[in-house]
Amino acid sequence: MANIGIDLGTTNSLVAVVMSGKARCLLDEAGRAMLPSVVRYDAAGPVVGREALDEAPQFPARTFSSTKRFMGRAPPECAEDGRIFRYRMDDTEPRFVRFLCEGRAPVTPVEVAGEVLKALKVRAVECLFGEPGGAVITVPAYFDDAQRQATKDAARLAGLEVLRLLNEPTAAAIAYGLDQRANGKFAVYDLGGGTFDVSILDLNDGIFQVLATAGDTHLGGDDLDRALAASVFPGFASDSDSDARTLLAAAEACKRALTDADSADLLGVAVTRGRFEAAIAPIIERTTAACKQALADAGVAPSDIDAVVLVGGSTRVPAVRRHVAALFGREPFADLNPDEVVAIGAAMQADILTGHSQLSDDLLLLDVIPLSLGLEVMGGIVEKFIPRCSPIPMSASQTFTTHADGQTGIDLHLVQGDRELARDNRSLGRFTLKGLPRLPAGVARIKVDFLVDADGILHVSAKEEFTGIEAKIDVKPSYGLTEDEIEAMLEASIDNAETDVEDRMLIEAKVEAEGILHALDKALAADRAMLSDELYAAITSVANALRAASLSTDPADRKRIVDLSHELDVISAPFAQERIERDLTLALSGRAADVVGDELGLNADGTKKPGYVEPERVPHARS
Repeated sequence: MANIGIDLGTTNSLVAVVMSGKARCLLDEAGRAMLPSVVRYDAAGPVVGREALDEAPQFPARTFSSTKRFMGRAPPECAEDGRIFRYRMDDTEPRFVRFLCEGRAPVTPVEVAGEVLKALKVRAVECLFGEPGGAVITVPAYFDDAQRQATKDAARLAGLEVLRLLNEPTAAAIAYGLDQRANGKFAVYDLGGGTFDVSILDLNDGIFQVLATAGDTHLGGDDLDRALAASVFPGFASDSDSDARTLLAAAEACKRALTDADSADLLGVAVTRGRFEAAIAPIIERTTAACKQALADAGVAPSDIDAVVLVGGSTRVPAVRRHVAALFGREPFADLNPDEVVAIGAAMQADILTGHSQLSDDLLLLDVIPLSLGLEVMGGIVEKFIPRCSPIPMSASQTFTTHADGQTGIDLHLVQGDRELARDNRSLGRFTLKGLPRLPAGVARIKVDFLVDADGILHVSAKEEFTGIEAKIDVKPSYGLTEDEIEAMLEASIDNAETDVEDRMLIEAKVEAEGILHALDKALAADRAMLSDELYAAITSVANALRAASLSTDPADRKRIVDLSHELDVISAPFAQERIERDLTLALSGRAADVVGDELGLNADGTKKPGYVEPERVPHARS
């Protein structure tokens, strides 16, 4: 059975396969490779593709297109999109989007995508004379965990085995690199129907390493169509659903005509290419920031790029190509069909996964994650496990401890983003490790493991090392990051870098002070009698000053907290030393020297034994 590659697009979708060592898109009965990602729900069953698209103005209340924009997102995030696309959404479901559909129960974006994938699978079965093996399905590089999970769920509805989710720019690079046998650094500029990605890749003898990626999961040809429609018919937003869909369909046709012509008709109005380009200029400009971010993250200049590969039907627009040429200082490569290149790359990767491909025996993909992944620790700061632009698959682990005496559980809060404080990043999920032994603060050892798999999906586990108690989570949030949040998070991580670090240092100083004061309070409660009145008064005076200073929220007070913590350590040192000597005397009473030496890791001459490890200090987990 042959594996297939699928480009599940916002506007159009394609399926491809490798035959006799050559990747090609599979065609419908009319000889077309592209299947419109449009579904209409009739009483007799779903209608998918060209017919649903052409008849959409007649059945607006049960026809759905561009639903990729809604996948993995929550209703509040989609309210504006729902208004633009004239969709009525179920307001009783707060977790994920459900479209109200005339004549039937509400449908989700995942179900709509599932119908598109079913139609592609049927095409593959007809062309291959049998069931395909598995599928490599492409997703925008900036799809987060929720959006990737939604894509896998749609494939499951379609009865497809997902071999891998592959980032669209990476798929394009595979098609370009294996077809051209090229080496060097490349920029893949992918502007499709509803999403935009840019990736910087290094291709070297079959190794595809993504150096950086950036983008906008809410920008594409749909926005160009609306901008054109609004520039010619400013009042179309108040039109009926049917009229609005008719206008947008006409605007898309006009846009396509203006690729080659100087003017085109839009419902009886002559539109020049210049008028069209003026209308879409702000939208094209929105791709600039992501391109500059990707170059900066990759550590390369535009002059270091050997070629720019265009992906997505929207890159056919002449104004887009001129913009790309200006950004990178070179004309983009346009020999490959931008509509088909992603599906072709996915098919190549699917064929390689069979293990007996004629394309390449040693292809290695090194993709990256778009935003950092971490864990909230005491004080609300983020302990980063996997930085953004790390290659995937990737794993990382750290060991934490408890903050309070007798703590029997910890709440693990997973976040995504590049700010220092958890509240400024995106929450991915929470889970709790329960049943910890009642130990003093700082004694328990909790190992936390992060794993980002080849599909870019996060898995987290936590294990208490003394007892073996374990908890784990596959991160499946009910909705994902919006494009505005992604851009804002990256920009904020840069704009606020200095203040973020200052806030983090203040919190760390306060957490350290809290630990010192907690230990001191326990010692005083047990052994106040060991102190003279003068030393007790001096210690409590500094301790009270430290407590007061620790209430501050001004980063400028961090130094005072650190200084008072140090002063309290120094002034209480004789008290601590006296308690240690007393405890040691009691511990040694009546015990053999060699037994005590073994416990302390000492040889008979007082030197350390080989391999003896001092107990480590580990950060506190959030209680």
